[in-house]
Amino acid sequence: MISRFAAVALAAHAVPALTTIAPLRRVAFPRLSGIGDPAHLALTFDDGPDSRSTPAFLAELDRLGVRATFFLLGRMLAITPHLGRELVAAGHEIGLHGWDHRMLLARGPRSTYSDLARGRDLIAEVTGAPPSWYRPPYGVLTGSALTAARKLGLTPVLWTSWGRDWTASATPASVLHTVGHQLAGGTVLLHDSDCTSAPDAWHATLGALAPLVGRARAQQLTVGPLRDHYREHAGDHRTK
Repeated sequence: MISRFAAVALAAHAVPALTTIAPLRRVAFPRLSGIGDPAHLALTFDDGPDSRSTPAFLAELDRLGVRATFFLLGRMLAITPHLGRELVAAGHEIGLHGWDHRMLLARGPRSTYSDLARGRDLIAEVTGAPPSWYRPPYGVLTGSALTAARKLGLTPVLWTSWGRDWTASATPASVLHTVGHQLAGGTVLLHDSDCTSAPDAWHATLGALAPLVGRARAQQLTVGPLRDHYREHAGDHRTK
């Protein structure tokens, strides 16, 4: 039988993981869920940068005139630091997805802090500025992750919709269908790398970008990064 202290510590570590339950998260923690300016759609990508795929996303987003937030993995950035610099040079925002794509529930405070700090420091070194946003692998937060993020000046943010674009069966049409039509004020999670997904799954995401942006613009929404999503005055970012 575990002691009361151990039980309390375990609960403090694991209870934040309940925010993976999307309906609960949207009601209790709307900002964490990525709910922001109702005239804006935040476009976000996880798991890069990847030399096989990220350049194609850079080109397509440039063609569409859209900027996004890219949540980078430290181990991927260490392989392709030039892509981190290219993302920033193109006007995109950089967030932290951790150093490794590992479930945080199995990691203690020291290991969690080390993972976040290592990733944050590399992003700062490569791009010239530390990230502001943090998205945990699999969207699973823990007490240790929240504590580490606070100490490192990182704001956790998850998403309101995703495209299930990591599966082998994903297509541009399936990604667009799964994201859905309720876009106003939301944050969309997609992936610009298949390093933790089915091989070549990123092609489906890339093919879904133009129709997704078109759908948002048809709803009179501005599509952009998270830095524009929580501005108090909606009129501050009316550039499409």
